[in-house]
Amino acid sequence: WALVRRGPAPYMAGNFKEAFGLFDRVGDSKVAFNQVADIMRALGQNPTNKAVKKILGDPNADDMANKRIDFDAFLPMLKEVDAMPKGTVDDYVEGLRVFDKEGNGTVMGAELRIVLSTLGEKMSEPEIDALMTGQEDENGSVNYESFVKHILSV
Repeated sequence: WALVRRGPAPYMAGNFKEAFGLFDRVGDSKVAFNQVADIMRALGQNPTNKAVKKILGDPNADDMANKRIDFDAFLPMLKEVDAMPKGTVDDYVEGLRVFDKEGNGTVMGAELRIVLSTLGEKMSEPEIDALMTGQEDENGSVNYESFVKHILSV
């Protein structure tokens, strides 16, 4: 789906509404705050949890689990996430180049795992394992340009 750059065409809004409805577990045409990030990701966005919480008004844990919103409240939030600046392949490659001690286009997989688990929006071990599957060569090195392209294509 081409996303909401200029606002959704009516048929796109229908597709978004249909996807939104799949997350309605109660049948009231609403979803819990803690589902909003997942719905946005299902619709092709990749917001951080922090960004979604900010858009939702920084709710506490109880509100995240219990407050619900309808599609009409969700759609402007989706537009806001879509309008956020996104990193390019070059941006991410440049960020990983710092860890390329030999200047050969690779970083040690172990070091990459530490970065993913400790910096920014920290990832869990299972998330890191899923991301790293098939990325390390026989020496435990990762070609970071290929890695970034792989991540951005998922």
